[in-house]
Amino acid sequence: MNMKTTNRNQQEDGKTTKFAKACLASCRKFLARVEETKTAIMTEFREAVGEDQRLLQLALNEAEGLAWQTEYPHLLFPALATEKAQAAVAWHARQQSMFGNVSELAHAA
Repeated sequence: MNMKTTNRNQQEDGKTTKFAKACLASCRKFLARVEETKTAIMTEFREAVGEDQRLLQLALNEAEGLAWQTEYPHLLFPALATEKAQAAVAWHARQQSMFGNVSELAHAA
């Protein structure tokens, strides 16, 4: 191996390392944004689900999983997460309206 080849390999390795670091930084930034979005949506909808926080967490996890299956998860996740959170709140409200009265009657007896 001559000096010219060694120099070229080192330059290519440097470019590859620089690119890998940039990709890693971008991925970390995106994951941080996902967590920030989850936290914001949890805060926004927390009261609506009351003690059933796990329901909301599962909805956000499902939205994240669906977003990762697309080519543009960073664009779709916020909308999917909001939609899933709204659906979870609506489901929780229906459950409360159907079964909330049953628990109140049980306590009265």
